[in-house]
Amino acid sequence: MNDSPGWATPGSAPSDGQEAAIPRPSEPKDGSAPTGQWSPEQPPPGQWSPPSNPAGGPGARPPAPGWGGGPQHRPWGAQPPAAKPGVVPLRPLGLGEILDGSVSALRAHWRTALGFSLAVSVVVQIAVVLMQRYLLPKPTNIDPNASGTEALRQASESLRAALVSLTPAVLLALIATLFTTSVITVVISRSVLGRPVTLADAWTEVRPRILPLIGLTLLVMLMLMTVMTVSLGPGLLVGAEAGAALALFGLAVACVVVPWLYVTFALATPALVLERQGVITALRRSAKLVRGAWWRTFGILALSQLLALLLSLVVSTLLVVLMAIGDAVGISDFPAADAASLSWPFLIITGIGEVIVSTLAYPFVSGVMALLYVDQRIRREALDLDLARAAGLPGHDTDTPRS
Repeated sequence: MNDSPGWATPGSAPSDGQEAAIPRPSEPKDGSAPTGQWSPEQPPPGQWSPPSNPAGGPGARPPAPGWGGGPQHRPWGAQPPAAKPGVVPLRPLGLGEILDGSVSALRAHWRTALGFSLAVSVVVQIAVVLMQRYLLPKPTNIDPNASGTEALRQASESLRAALVSLTPAVLLALIATLFTTSVITVVISRSVLGRPVTLADAWTEVRPRILPLIGLTLLVMLMLMTVMTVSLGPGLLVGAEAGAALALFGLAVACVVVPWLYVTFALATPALVLERQGVITALRRSAKLVRGAWWRTFGILALSQLLALLLSLVVSTLLVVLMAIGDAVGISDFPAADAASLSWPFLIITGIGEVIVSTLAYPFVSGVMALLYVDQRIRREALDLDLARAAGLPGHDTDTPRS
């Protein structure tokens, strides 16, 4: 029996026919507001309002624990503390709660999260090292004394070679991130409810979604590659001074469009895995959830990426020092080294460093994405009420009939 939280869109059913564990809002026949939502006459969930029967008769709200006997004894303007069955409270989340929730979930389920991330990182890094050694072209030599047209030509060729060299690594990292995000999303969904999860459980949940995940990966990569090609292609083809100026303009356009697409569709993988929808529907769901909160989503994702970058810099610095001590490569030679001339010890040591960074960074960033998805659904769809019922919290009807 699949006991994973089925995070179906309100009013919809999972596309593959699987039963959702979290009950969807019901629609009473008397025309009242569906369970899990609220009408304009009712206060939003998470905010306290005076009970309809203060004397304690039928329909009176039970006292909240820890508040001195009931709503009438609460401080003026205070709200009851949100329930927290798992790693985050069931209410709209702040920045610190999202970051801390991701770390807490990984710490609680480190065997599941880090085990899968380690396997993915090892496979990806082996592929990257082999490509660096045998397939990728040598970097273009740039003459520091060149000027005018020759300097622009060398800069254009260097940019073209850099794009060719970086594209495979970026695509592999994107694939690894999406697949890691799918497993970490299941881990986060269980952690929010305070439920245990193993790697076998997470893989069982993700396995039916492998083909849609592949389709989502290819579609996102196609969109990003199309933007980069349309932005940089004309300038690289023209060459000379006009081509360099056109390439710089295209690069500026790409630096705006690519982040916009990345943030807009950042929640597509959690939506695809948890709601069990198709690729296009997941992209639309992500765009809908991010709409109106793009800058907030961008800031949180950028901060998580910055923290991952800082971790990468720390690990890289330690590895450079170790390589210098072991004479694998001198520090003075490191900036000028290229993939075709580097020794196997250098590639292996740097590959180990990338595996360490990826094993820790992939789950952390993926956890932040999953919690952003949870946060946006709480803010827009009152998902906290469904989560509270699924967690079996007191005061929530777990037997509410479904529509």
